Amino acid sequence: MMIVSEPDMQGLARRLSLWARPGQLITLEGDLGSGKSTFARAYLRGLANDPKLEVASPTFSLIQTYDETRIKAAHVDLYRIKSDAEMDELGLAELLETHVVLVEWPDRLPANLSAHRLAFKLDGHGDTRHVTLEAHGHFETMLARNAEIEQFITRSGFDVATRLFLEGDASSRRYETVTDAAGTHVLMDMPDKPDGPAIKHGKSYSTLVHLAESINAVIGVNDYLFSLGYSAPKTLSVDGKAGLAIMERLEGEVHGVKMRRGDDMQEALGNATAVLADMATKPWPKRVPGADGAPHVVPTYDFEAQLTEVELMPQWFWPQLFDSEAPSQVTESFEAVWHKLLPHVPLHEPIWVLRDYHSPNLIWMPQRKGLQRTGLIDTQDAMIGHAAYDVASLLQDARVDVSDDMQDYLLAHYIGLRHQAGHFDEAEFRQSYAIMAAQRATRLLGTFTRLSKRDGKHQYLQHRPRVARYLARSLQHPATAPLRHWYEQHLPQVLELAKT
Repeated sequence: MMIVSEPDMQGLARRLSLWARPGQLITLEGDLGSGKSTFARAYLRGLANDPKLEVASPTFSLIQTYDETRIKAAHVDLYRIKSDAEMDELGLAELLETHVVLVEWPDRLPANLSAHRLAFKLDGHGDTRHVTLEAHGHFETMLARNAEIEQFITRSGFDVATRLFLEGDASSRRYETVTDAAGTHVLMDMPDKPDGPAIKHGKSYSTLVHLAESINAVIGVNDYLFSLGYSAPKTLSVDGKAGLAIMERLEGEVHGVKMRRGDDMQEALGNATAVLADMATKPWPKRVPGADGAPHVVPTYDFEAQLTEVELMPQWFWPQLFDSEAPSQVTESFEAVWHKLLPHVPLHEPIWVLRDYHSPNLIWMPQRKGLQRTGLIDTQDAMIGHAAYDVASLLQDARVDVSDDMQDYLLAHYIGLRHQAGHFDEAEFRQSYAIMAAQRATRLLGTFTRLSKRDGKHQYLQHRPRVARYLARSLQHPATAPLRHWYEQHLPQVLELAKT
């Protein structure tokens, strides 16, 4: 049991909103005036990141939904529910599939409504409340992790007034902003990721393609980029064992936001291109210091990794299209094509390939000078590879359109800068660019299909026509002719998708 004031209860509600997920059930039990509505109001405002969000009482409507918050939410009041039949009519089980649900007067709820339940019992009036928490399901893990984060922040010397959700993704990685008197910083929450199921040669997908599985990679890559003068976030505090770090917040606008708004991107994209050309002139070590001084070994973007990625196309795109597994002759001919293409991308001048060098991970910071105007985030999956890969990531952005004219302009800009820097084999680069762009597009078509079919993230399907158009463009190069012939023979639907 803990005793909290009303401001403390509001702060607790805001912190708990950082962990919201669909399917969570938060029950609020207590007499009139004990603070149930105070908690719910603060939670919903935290979820909306809007301290002035109007939160209407559900006393008469019974259910008040909030579909514009970061996670869809529902505020429910069961005070007037008198029977199980009335309870069933509310459809809370269906609502929990897409919403986090807060329930006042929860005594009518079915006991098994959700495995992930946080039960509040509140008592008291006036300035203090007695609060008892009972956590079930992943709420137990979340509460423990939240306490660990707060202890880390205190150990790091930050007197935090506000924590706000910043971003989370399909992995276990999530971000918050933490604000104290000195300003706003970024908290990275990245506990070590357990290995997934083996898919080939006894290895998981993430192992085969060398995805970062700990915060050690984040610190190692960021710190080295920072040491070279690039605008990667500065590490302010880190606990590698806990998987927590506080980093500099890069102040600027994300490329993707600017591009969707229709801003003129020539200067920003030109600067991002110049960063890649500059990186091609730098030494790139195989090993760098990571979190707490532990070494981080930068993996090589090898044949096995590249082949495993493109295999997502026959593994996921084909079954969705034909409702059956790809025949063995199709998968064998597909693999044979890549055995021909990938060896034509040499690694005699390897550099760090940041892998996701595109609009969500680039920040335009015009207040800085030169190459530092381009902020670099989400770099932890960096590998040693060919410079053409990141150029393809930038010029053929999977999430926003980059026109053919802009692609041509940026590619010429990059090639010009490389020529200025010294000896540069333009023909080899253009060939490698076409192959790497085709590899990336093929991988993304499979990845986006997998995200929809396996994970229910159907919004990624909207990007497939764009990626197919990029692929069709890359297949115009003579070096990619074997892959173009394979698509024409086995998956002409992809080339048709490029026309939409």
